[in-house]
Amino acid sequence: MSRKPHISATSQSVPSGFARPANLIGSAWLPAAEGRTFESRSPADGRKVVGVFPRSGREEAEAAVAAAKGAYDAWRLTPPPLRGAVLRQCAAVLRERKEALSRLMSLEMGKPLVESRGDVQEAIDCAEYYSGEGRRLFGDTSTSELPSKFAMAVRVPVGVCGMITPWNFPVAIPAWKIFPAILCGNTVVFKPAEDAPACGAAFAAALRDAGVPPGVVNLVQGFGEEVGAALVHHPDVRLISFTGSCETGSLIAGACGQNLKRCSLEMGGKNAQIVMDDADLDLALEGALWGAFGTAGQRCTATSRLILHRKIKRTFVKRLVAAARKLRLGDPLNERHQIGPLVNEAQRERVERYVAIGQEEGAKLLCGGRRPAGAAFKHGWYYEPTIFDGVTPDMRIAQEEIFGPVTAAIEVKSFEQAVEVLNGTAYGLSSSIYTRDVNRAFRAIRDLEAGITYINGPTIGAEVHMPFGGVKNTGNGHREAGQAVLDVFSEWKSVYVDYSGKLQKAQIDVQA
Repeated sequence: MSRKPHISATSQSVPSGFARPANLIGSAWLPAAEGRTFESRSPADGRKVVGVFPRSGREEAEAAVAAAKGAYDAWRLTPPPLRGAVLRQCAAVLRERKEALSRLMSLEMGKPLVESRGDVQEAIDCAEYYSGEGRRLFGDTSTSELPSKFAMAVRVPVGVCGMITPWNFPVAIPAWKIFPAILCGNTVVFKPAEDAPACGAAFAAALRDAGVPPGVVNLVQGFGEEVGAALVHHPDVRLISFTGSCETGSLIAGACGQNLKRCSLEMGGKNAQIVMDDADLDLALEGALWGAFGTAGQRCTATSRLILHRKIKRTFVKRLVAAARKLRLGDPLNERHQIGPLVNEAQRERVERYVAIGQEEGAKLLCGGRRPAGAAFKHGWYYEPTIFDGVTPDMRIAQEEIFGPVTAAIEVKSFEQAVEVLNGTAYGLSSSIYTRDVNRAFRAIRDLEAGITYINGPTIGAEVHMPFGGVKNTGNGHREAGQAVLDVFSEWKSVYVDYSGKLQKAQIDVQA
């Protein structure tokens, strides 16, 4: 996993007590046992220290798992409507702290303030949605094949869950995982990304202050190969929920498989927006700009491919380049700016490597492809919005996830070819088509290989009451958000009540 470089501190940016530089284990905020620390720095200005956090390891992970295990029985026996009431209070505290959390997020991971506010709002929405599920944690009732016998299925919690989350949505994604997990009666050990530890701490503090009981949500800061690995291999952690790279997700899946541990993975994407010859080009242009360059392209749902019908391709690309050049880069805390920095230098170098690969493969660089010049960008990890033309579906920049402000224009001759190109990657998270033809739109819904399909909208944007996830290498078949995630964080138990007063044998006692 990439890390921010170590640079001498020149300023302390986080208000004292807001993002606590410690682990939350049970009811206590604790440092790393061996006193090791790491710094979080602002990607807009690497000289600014956001905070100093404990570099934890196996000992801290084990203590957190023990705290979660100790809290489990009392929490699972708490009636679900009361668990829902706690989540409503979480929503209230997050709402009170929304602006402070948003500013912390923009400072620490670099997305523009308007996007950070949306990130926190998504967590608020998530808490409110799952608070209601406390009164709708439905099971099933059924008939029995035998007389005087009742059959039903109920949900029961899984146990201690390990949550390993990324830096690009450092409040929303933890909320997607933690709120349904604790609503179902589980307890949690939460490891935020090492590029967003302050956001993780602030989120955990909000939940604790909202009344989540000690031990139900525990926070352990540190690196994936230390804390994350300890959680994956811990015998008392019964489920791992991970969002991140395919490489790391594959390792986690293998380890969980060996230990027969539940595992939910949400990984990469190579999302595409199809623009047909009958599309509203103004609308499609807005979608492409937001989808490709929002969060500086650092979204698993980012629009990294534009599949354009040849009749509109030249006009569309020309307009897109003109609009991309007008996007305002800069300090994400300045509300005039539309694009912030990449999260760290390693991520910027990754983007630069892919831009070089695209040029070597013969794609035509139309704009961007460089670090912006000027004193305002000197100490930050900025990169200009970048558009390639002349891209063929087999090029690496059309197949591999870049995770930066880079999009590739691919020309097609027909709807059928557009579908073939969109489906022609190892990923299948989000997809989009712009068309005025309702029949074509429904064929796209049927034929596009993706967990999400937008009609006349960009590839990004999730609603908390709908399933989120993808097919193929994007995940392992599970979904986050909506009611679907309840199947991740609960077990089904079948229950039979025989009130016949005699031994009855299913199948054997049934007369054909």
